[in-house]
Amino acid sequence: MSDDDTAAAVRRWQEALPDALLLDGFHALKHALRFGAEVQMALTSDKAAVLTLSEDLAGDVTQRLKDLVCEVPVGTLRELLPRVHPTRVAALATRPGRAANVRTLERLPRTSPVVVLDNPRNLGNVGAVVRLAAGFGATGVVTTGDLDPWHPNVVRAGAGLHYATAVEHLPSDGLPPGPLYVLDPEGEDIRSVPIPDDALIAFGSERHGISPELRSQATELLALPMRPQVSSYNLATSVAMTLFHWGGTGFPAAPDVEALR
Repeated sequence: MSDDDTAAAVRRWQEALPDALLLDGFHALKHALRFGAEVQMALTSDKAAVLTLSEDLAGDVTQRLKDLVCEVPVGTLRELLPRVHPTRVAALATRPGRAANVRTLERLPRTSPVVVLDNPRNLGNVGAVVRLAAGFGATGVVTTGDLDPWHPNVVRAGAGLHYATAVEHLPSDGLPPGPLYVLDPEGEDIRSVPIPDDALIAFGSERHGISPELRSQATELLALPMRPQVSSYNLATSVAMTLFHWGGTGFPAAPDVEALR
């Protein structure tokens, strides 16, 4: 790439950055492309290596990466990014509109639950939950409280899978419709309670648990089995166990990605 081409790529990146989402690394870019993200541009310091990785791991997006990725000097990449991912590629994408996400979350009937994280505190945990929700085909992930579920660190931990499910911040009194199943140590053993497809499944914050307000609205309190003297599970682990219990031996079709655009 010539100096003029590099300068033009840098200008495009800087112009897009204020409103765009950073997709950090190959896997985030791969997932975003697979699930319909509007990727504005992608940069790497080694395009050949990125395409080789794509051929090995994600041949379905290789041609799109050939057309999309621009190669720039590694020094330029370091100047533009907080840190360079080991796969040496990063991209900028458009965030889905809030209205489209809310429509997806509120649409009935639902074929899979909505995961509600009540005032979560750890950005990495929220990203891990988004990744789980996408993998299980959940309708979406809702957070209450003051954490932005589209924070760059959450998007990084979610590996680009925000585009595979509806992710949104909502007030606790503005949750989507549906029966509310709340994880709580005093609840019924989850193994004895079927979770319906249209459920909201709520998990408390890592430190303080579920809020009294949300607990009081519960259709059912559920407890995960746990060995005595073990105080708690990681948030993402709890979500995984609960979604596995809901899904049983099979999962429904993933939500319509077109509705998220």
